[in-house]
Amino acid sequence: MEIVHEGEVESTEAVDGVHLKLLAGGSEANVQQFTIEPGATVPEHDHPHEQVGYVIEGALEFTVDGETHRAETGDSFVIPGGEPHSAENAADVPVVGFDVFAPPRENPDWQD
Repeated sequence: MEIVHEGEVESTEAVDGVHLKLLAGGSEANVQQFTIEPGATVPEHDHPHEQVGYVIEGALEFTVDGETHRAETGDSFVIPGGEPHSAENAADVPVVGFDVFAPPRENPDWQD
């Protein structure tokens, strides 16, 4: 068994105002914490991994296929692998949550 203590993992600023921590990972999935500052945007991107997430606080506006979806505190979401998507924090408070990627998202490009 592996335990990863969130406080011991350094955050990476993937794009301006988007802070990510790659946490525990196994052979089938891994988990990532995100904090997105007010006004910050995750540009449109895609990856082969299914992305399942949960918003702990705040609200994110996702755009998928030109359609906007709002995920608020307590909401969970699924983005199929290969589906282009973006996200924006249009609120005045940070958004904090977790993503699970399956298969594991090893060495994401934002770590470079």
